Amino acid sequence: MTRELIVAHRAGNNLETLRSALDLGADLVEADVHAYRGRLEIRHRKSLGPWWLWDRGELVRRAQVQPLEIRELLASVDGDPRLLLDLKGVHPRLGARVATALTEVMPAGTVTVCTQHWWMLSAFRDLPNVRLVLSAGSRRGLRRLRSRLRGRPAYGACVHRRLLTPEIVTELRDGAERVLTWPVDTKDALADARRLGVDGVIGKNLSVLSAD
Repeated sequence: MTRELIVAHRAGNNLETLRSALDLGADLVEADVHAYRGRLEIRHRKSLGPWWLWDRGELVRRAQVQPLEIRELLASVDGDPRLLLDLKGVHPRLGARVATALTEVMPAGTVTVCTQHWWMLSAFRDLPNVRLVLSAGSRRGLRRLRSRLRGRPAYGACVHRRLLTPEIVTELRDGAERVLTWPVDTKDALADARRLGVDGVIGKNLSVLSAD
């Protein structure tokens, strides 16, 4: 059986963890992209007004952190095709700004772009080396994804693991080359992902994901 693609969740948000994940053989390394005041910031934490960043159970002053910017990230991978950019938020020009950065920094490079806000992906339609992945994290999103892929195939579909069955994975594969799922952070979760028959698993622990 072909091994699943291994996607290092959030590892691209920091240059040290990015390099470590690439060196450990991850097939894709995810980085979260946010638009903020004209910048494209690489971070998982969300903005809470102009002064704070937050995540579950965590509140950090923006002044205490210095997120990567996308051009720094793109330059650091030096054309490596294993970068996955996850577009966050609903900024109306986020997709277009990311597409511009890709064109300027690595015009011939291959990159994977993922988002739950699929309208953003139209910004990449003229970039032949960008692989587009449509993501769904809710039952409503999955219903829309199943309908969308029937008429408009895509490179990839990414769905929360709790929403999937083997039958749904088979259906999604009719419209997507790769079906990915998250979260896969434990041996039991990996076994479940393999039961589902997905093509790729997204998690934080590469030693678990690469287990035979």
